[in-house]
Amino acid sequence: MEHDNEFLCRHCSQRAAGAPHGTRHRNHCPACLWSLHVDRRPGDRRHDCHGAMEPIAVWVRRDGEWSLVHRCQQCGELRANRVAGDDSAVALISLAVRAIATPPFPLEHLSRLDGP
Repeated sequence: MEHDNEFLCRHCSQRAAGAPHGTRHRNHCPACLWSLHVDRRPGDRRHDCHGAMEPIAVWVRRDGEWSLVHRCQQCGELRANRVAGDDSAVALISLAVRAIATPPFPLEHLSRLDGP
């Protein structure tokens, strides 16, 4: 099903184009942001794991560019991957606000930080 690095996402079954904007190697689905643990180095497709890589966070690089953080569900390895120009804006924003939407403390505690 691959043509010019085009693939069918194993997580959401959407077709991913092989030539994304903003990166040389397609390494995740633009719809759901999931990936596969297939690279040792970007684009080499030489990793033996082949586990599903869950998108767990985004981070902003010094130059302002966003990157996805993936965690392999099979071996636990963490990887950062550049966001591609055709990635779903809704999926990216949903991932970015996940930590804020589920804080590790009750939101009522925030009012105590405001002072008297």
